[in-house]
Amino acid sequence: MAAAALLIGHRLVPEPIGTFLDTGLPWLGAPIAVLAALAAAARSAAGTTAAVVALASWAAVFGPAFVAGGAPAAPADLRVASVNLRADNPDPCTALRSLAAQGADLIAAQEMTGAASTCPTGLEYRTAAGTVGLWSRFPLSLSGPVDVGIGWKRALRAEVATPQGPVTVYAAHLASIRPGHSARRNASLARLARAATASRAERVLVLGDLNTAGTDRRMDAFDGFTDAQQQAGSGLGFTWPAAVPLVRLDHALGRGLRAVEAGVREVPGSDHRAVTASYTL
Repeated sequence: MAAAALLIGHRLVPEPIGTFLDTGLPWLGAPIAVLAALAAAARSAAGTTAAVVALASWAAVFGPAFVAGGAPAAPADLRVASVNLRADNPDPCTALRSLAAQGADLIAAQEMTGAASTCPTGLEYRTAAGTVGLWSRFPLSLSGPVDVGIGWKRALRAEVATPQGPVTVYAAHLASIRPGHSARRNASLARLARAATASRAERVLVLGDLNTAGTDRRMDAFDGFTDAQQQAGSGLGFTWPAAVPLVRLDHALGRGLRAVEAGVREVPGSDHRAVTASYTL
């Protein structure tokens, strides 16, 4: 019953403990399943009932993610990808080209080094701010850095001139979070969210490594935005660490456009999996 209460009322647990509870929330299903098996083996009616209630609570929260997705509901107008390349990636160009080869019209990259900034991706247009870059099949304008309060450039804004009309894109790499040290991440996320939600553009995308799980209460700051994985993906879309993903730190959030497909992909040399999404405009 305690597990069910945490699933339903985890937002009531104060920060910073609540932040880490939010992040690990999807994994509560594992101990619940073990307890259910033990209760069944022990033929404990009370234990089995409690486990069933907890499993039902978990399924109500996370079950829809496993029945979404499938074939795109409509042809895509814009295909996007976002990847944290890893600063010491020996071959970031291969990682970027792999995403372009899979049809991405727009690629946001984080932890971009000097070598990555000149990678030939096949996408004609490019802009950058510090260690964050954006490659596009379509012309870019009005590009510039966005101050997320980290002290150096880790976010940018640009307008993409798609055939269906302009899309404003924010690409970012927010501050990381550690046990007991979430204030810097929280502040950088709040700054990015304020910039994106204040945009008067009809269509807005937020792409990047936000160092924030989709279940984190701080994601509520992106009011009016929808996570592509929740809208059109299948599964929870974990991205980090790449070898055995445990949490979704990387996101594609949209306002004014609809995701018709979403997923994650491994890319060479990165410790994150890339997020991908296809949108109708």
